[in-house]
Amino acid sequence: MYKKQEFRVSVAPMMDWTDRHCRWFHRQLSRHVWLYTEMVVADAVIHGDRDYLLDFHEAEHPVVLQIGGSDPEKLAKASIVGEQVGYDEININIGCPSDRVQSGSFGACLMLQPALVADCFAAMQDAVSISITVKCRLGVDDQDVETTLPEFLSAVSSAGCERVIIHARKAWLRGLSPKENRDVPPLDYDLVRRMKKEFPSIAIELNGGLASLDAGTAESAGLDGIMLGRAAYHTPWILSEVDSNIYGDQLPDFDRAKIVQQLIKYAETHQDKDRSAKAIIRHIMGLYANLPGARLWRRTLSENVSKGLKPSEIIAKALDTRRGFSES
Repeated sequence: MYKKQEFRVSVAPMMDWTDRHCRWFHRQLSRHVWLYTEMVVADAVIHGDRDYLLDFHEAEHPVVLQIGGSDPEKLAKASIVGEQVGYDEININIGCPSDRVQSGSFGACLMLQPALVADCFAAMQDAVSISITVKCRLGVDDQDVETTLPEFLSAVSSAGCERVIIHARKAWLRGLSPKENRDVPPLDYDLVRRMKKEFPSIAIELNGGLASLDAGTAESAGLDGIMLGRAAYHTPWILSEVDSNIYGDQLPDFDRAKIVQQLIKYAETHQDKDRSAKAIIRHIMGLYANLPGARLWRRTLSENVSKGLKPSEIIAKALDTRRGFSES
């Protein structure tokens, strides 16, 4: 449950991106950052292949399972599964605007039903001992968010919710694609900061459009954390700044080349028994972003994927391209 605690930095749940291999990679860059799964629908958590959908490496802790759904009973059952598997927290998705999610009556469209979200939260929290959190938008469509967002937060707070991650944009349920919903609606960080003043007992994290750790900390004054999304994925080295800059915990000296060597060993361990291990290649494309030779690194990774090489061999070839280039 929420207690006054240190500022939290987390990596957003991102479909097709934050799988177990991505999360393991991100954990090598920070001991403290909170990691999230991709959203998993409650029915899939309950009835699906749990080894495939929910398995994670022990090193990933602290790690959060994000669940999508709108049926309190199913969400409670899914939360029990998540706790049994060993996740540190469960998060309910009230922010995804995709048509598929809307057709299931969950995600961002639930911003229109705060009482139902409160019921879902209460059922989930009553079912488990770990914390349940909410990730939401400012609102949807033509909602007057100055009115509806406080109503939403009041509803979930009254149900016992103590941590909310707010993506500081509206979601448009019609007329914008999920990709456009991440860019087109304007950001309103001020509104999120005002919500913290209005609801001081809720830990509120800021999400949306934060391009760097510095930008995130600058915009989150008075808040309880930041959630980095695409910036953490496309320029993952920014996560290496988290432990020292936020938590005052200086990691042992390490550089990108040492991380790549760990990635090679990781791939060797997983590639023969886990076909999904090849995904590690796309997750590390941005490791050398903004450095000389970054394009060659990316090209070597992408071109060798189609040659039938094992992931460890592909990464080793890419590492060879770094000879002669600076690592900082």
